[in-house]
Amino acid sequence: MATARKIKVFIVDDHYMVVEGIRSLLQNEQGVDWLGHASNAESCLAFLKNQLPDVILMDINMPGRNGIELCRDVKLAYNQIFVLGLSTFNQQSLIQNMMNSGASGYILKNASQRELLEAIETIAQGKEYVSDEVAAILKTDESAPVVTRREQEVLLLLADGLTNNEIAEKLFVSAATVDTHRKSLIAKLGAKNTPELIKLAFMHKIIGR
Repeated sequence: MATARKIKVFIVDDHYMVVEGIRSLLQNEQGVDWLGHASNAESCLAFLKNQLPDVILMDINMPGRNGIELCRDVKLAYNQIFVLGLSTFNQQSLIQNMMNSGASGYILKNASQRELLEAIETIAQGKEYVSDEVAAILKTDESAPVVTRREQEVLLLLADGLTNNEIAEKLFVSAATVDTHRKSLIAKLGAKNTPELIKLAFMHKIIGR
């Protein structure tokens, strides 16, 4: 990686193995200064009060505020920071929502070391970067986000007005699991809250009566 100075990189992801994998790929790169990681939005924003990276690698599906919301918050407060979406989600609407929130690029977690380094270097120069796979997804016709069978079950029960605890009892899972599905759905559909999630789910015909 040929750069005049080291690019300061930070990652926000709640999966320890992902963080460790990315760190192992980047920590010995001469052009990268690894600043560390946060596991959620609150920890990330607290870190930024003391130190500013050049590039943040940002997951989307996290506890609390999702990556789309965090990206928007970071860009409003620290416009000089470049955000690279780094996720397993490959839905067109989700990628577009992340880019619309201010991300300078988006790659999938199956990216190679070369691709990751190229993405970091590119957006650090103020340019946009999407991997070939993501570019192909963005070129396809707009379609409804893909949800799992369990996510659809949660959606239907949310639309019926049930709480997380009530849904958990019906599906024989924990309330925390239900909340994880709800937050994943909010991220996938680009909703701001649960009422908007339900509205978008009907609009996309993911659920209907």
